[in-house]
Amino acid sequence: MHETADVVIVGAGPSGAVAALRLAQAGLDVLCLEQGDWPPQSGVGASQQWELAGRGPAHFSPNRRATPTDFAIDDRDSDIDVLNYTGVGGGTVLWGAQWERFLPSDFRVRTLDGVADDWPLSFDDFAPYYARLDRQFGVAAEPGDPAFPLGGDAPYPALPIMPLGEKIARAHNRLGWHWWPGPNAVGTPEQMADARANGYPPSLRARVGDTHWPLAVAAGANLRTGAAVQRVLLDRADHATGVLWRSRDGREHTVAAGTVLLAAGGIGTPRLLLASAGAEHPQGLGNSSGLVGRRLMLHPFTRVVGLFDEPFDEVQGYWGQLVHSLEFAETDRSRGFVRGTKWNLGQGFGPVVAALHPWPDAQSWGPAVAEHVRRWSGRAGIWGITADDLPDENNRVELDPVRCAADGLPVPVIRYTAPADALRALAYSTERAAESMREAGATEVLTTGPLRGFGWHQLGTARMGDDSASSVVTSEGRLHDVPNVLVIDASVFVTGSSLNPTLTSSAFALRAAERMLA
Repeated sequence: MHETADVVIVGAGPSGAVAALRLAQAGLDVLCLEQGDWPPQSGVGASQQWELAGRGPAHFSPNRRATPTDFAIDDRDSDIDVLNYTGVGGGTVLWGAQWERFLPSDFRVRTLDGVADDWPLSFDDFAPYYARLDRQFGVAAEPGDPAFPLGGDAPYPALPIMPLGEKIARAHNRLGWHWWPGPNAVGTPEQMADARANGYPPSLRARVGDTHWPLAVAAGANLRTGAAVQRVLLDRADHATGVLWRSRDGREHTVAAGTVLLAAGGIGTPRLLLASAGAEHPQGLGNSSGLVGRRLMLHPFTRVVGLFDEPFDEVQGYWGQLVHSLEFAETDRSRGFVRGTKWNLGQGFGPVVAALHPWPDAQSWGPAVAEHVRRWSGRAGIWGITADDLPDENNRVELDPVRCAADGLPVPVIRYTAPADALRALAYSTERAAESMREAGATEVLTTGPLRGFGWHQLGTARMGDDSASSVVTSEGRLHDVPNVLVIDASVFVTGSSLNPTLTSSAFALRAAERMLA
């Protein structure tokens, strides 16, 4: 098969969906290639079996799911396991839908803190796109947060913070610490109405398979699943002609396009660039700087759990954040590190996760299981703590020289060591979060160190910048080396913030699409 399009997009996650919708509505002939499938409508959280699904077919790790559409990731040499979802919607299929804008300081860490680099873009460059995406993703938020530049008008009021959130809010008022109802992306008006009628179930989250792709397809975009892109094709060193992709029957096909947009994520995008090496780009496409795959950031993460005497019914409620706290998000050098952490308050454990949760006193078998489940299920509050990990060129994605994954490309190998400042920030916030739980009335507080299985955010592996010697793409996402190839996902991030990245990566994709149209 040989096709033509104005634009070919690789990846149908949030960045790809946002760009496809904008470009199709502008009248361009858009083809998106996605190697996964449409997810089942009855995904995680859509039934009483949501906890069981999350341990198997809807597991966050592609290595644990191991479906025919997943590609294996070798993260044995990483402090954090990489998590993703291959299919229409990408990470929005399984995410917690925490909808955070980066802080103005996140774009200026070199100027403010003397570390890493400033972005070539500022908060003001992103602000108008943030506001538009709030409406596209259907954000529920409470205006007026003194620590968070919400701006604009969210289409829905904040979700209820539940009795657990009220306990924490009162505790933070007494401690003098920031808290606010957490902004969450909840989707279409129909999804929101259904959620209200059904008690805000765990399935409540905006998925671009609902919010964006139906509109993009209606506008003329073509979305093809089961299409594993193998490489970007060139007719000369600085000009791409399209892509080569492979269908599930093993046949190879080409798409000729004037522009190629890469939206395969912080692992998938550098993997494809490195796999597109050739005579004129021997180290990988767009890699004259040597930075493709480098500067990987994975957001080190930990949890603090408070156990309460009384049960909380909202254990079956929405997965997003009840409240967030940015009390410790900005740099305060008196704490012994730069940058900081973002906290999100989550629901407690249901019976399945309570029984399996790997705390030191958890019992695997026998009568102690029942007592353990009674103590944990529906009686826990969880502070999730995410640290800003500044980029390090030794943290990277490489291609395995021998092994290929089921999609035909080499297995990506992750080499990542959590930066010392990020670990100090986690340790500091762990102590503070334990104090928060005790102040809220928790009768027992459990803490742990950095957790392996939480590498949802993969950032920085094709960083943007003005200097082609020290960056991979321009501030519009164009490869310095091949300008009609654009990277439009979180690979372009210069630093990572401690806040959730999906809004900022989607805003970059929308901005890149509009700059391309202009």
